[in-house]
Parts: sequence; C-alpha cells; structure tokens
Amino acid sequence: MKRFLVLAAAAAVVAGFAVSSTNAAVTVTESPERGYVTISGSANKELTPDLAEISISVVTSDNKSMQNATLENKEISGKVYTALKEMINTENGDYVKTSNFRANPIYTYTSNGKKNLNKYEVSNTVTVHTKSIDKVGDMIDKAISLGATDVSNLSFTLSKYEKECDALLATATQRARTQADSIVKAAGSSITGVKTINGSCTPNTPSRVTYRNMTLNAKAADSAASEGASYSESVPVQAGAVKIYANVNASFFVK
Repeated sequence: MKRFLVLAAAAAVVAGFAVSSTNAAVTVTESPERGYVTISGSANKELTPDLAEISISVVTSDNKSMQNATLENKEISGKVYTALKEMINTENGDYVKTSNFRANPIYTYTSNGKKNLNKYEVSNTVTVHTKSIDKVGDMIDKAISLGATDVSNLSFTLSKYEKECDALLATATQRARTQADSIVKAAGSSITGVKTINGSCTPNTPSRVTYRNMTLNAKAADSAASEGASYSESVPVQAGAVKIYANVNASFFVK
C-alpha cells in the first residue's frame, strides 16, 4: 500500500512538470516575428522667393574718444534706419531691427608684444526683413549713400515655407507607400500597417546676388553729379529661386 502511494505521488510530480513545460512552450510561440519592407520617397519643388533679409552695418571709429565714435555712429545709423523704415511696408509684415551693437577699443601689437591703443570702434548692425524684394537694390544704395559701411547676409526665402514643406512631405509619403505596395505585391504579399516613418524637409537657397563694383558705381555717380546729371542706377539684385527637398523613410509591416 505504501509503495502504491509513493508511485502515485511521483506520477503527480511528473505530471506537474509536464504541464509547466507545455505552458512555457505555448507562451514562446504566441509572438511570431513580423516581416516588413523599408522604402524611401522624395519630392521637390522650385519656387520664387517672396521674402528677403539683409544686414546693413555702420562702423565708425575715433583715435582718441569712444564717445566721439559713438556719437558719429548714432548720427549715421539714425539716418540709415529712418531711410530704410520709409522704404518698407510694415502693413505687409516688413520691419527693420537692430541685430547687433558693438563698441570696443582696437589695439595693435609691436614685435616685442607690447599692446598699443590704435582706435575706438563702434559698429551698429540693422536687419531688414521685407517682402519688397524689388526694392532691395535701392535699399542697399540708399544705406551706402548715407554712410553704411557693410552690407552682408542677404538671403531670400519663402513666407509660406512650412505650408510648402507639409505638402511636399505628403507627396513623398504617398510615393513611398505606392512603391512599397508595388514591391510587396510582386512578392505575393500585402502591407498590413506602418512600422516606422520619418521625414525631413530642407531648402536649397543659394543667394544669387549680383553686386556691381561699388568703386565703379561711386565714380560713375561722381561723374554724373559733376555734369549736373542724376545717377539713379541701383545695385542689381537677383533673387533667384528657392528649391525645397522633402524626403521620407518608411517601413511597412507585410504578411
């Protein structure tokens, strides 16, 4: 009788292990690996820019006084700012703002490392943000005629850049899906969902800006003035084109 009970208990233990082993095997097979396909789609569009930004600086200096350099700069910068403000359309979102102001002494160094004060220098930079692209050349001329010493960072872009990007990303996504469908169908499968998807949108905005030689322009202006004639030719500026590129990388689940 005792032998029978021991055998029964042993059988129960073995049966328990068998059940546990079976359950573990079922759990492992519940998450089969899913196949997927990865594809890229792209789209681009070339547009005429409708927005320009330009930096115009006035730099003045004085050998003896920072105050004198500052006063001179204030006078010239005020004239430049006022003139530029009159040439833009604030109702269209245009503006002129101070983007940088710097005042510092300039030193020279001798061969033995001795530092000598050379001059005091003041720089005032304004940024013009305007949709009046056709007036940019006139703005440059006017600023220089009033004493501006540096024109830089001229760039052209789109006021509705984000909207254009969204449309191109949608097109690139549709192309990626269409190509994925063709590939998967040819393989005898079908797409069941999106695994991952990401996209980017970047502009290519080479500032194709043409400046005539300022020295030649100045000489021509002086010559015209001496002859009692007017010289109204402005700096020619070509806005060129803005090209936007959209790229999408997507992975789709297949069955």
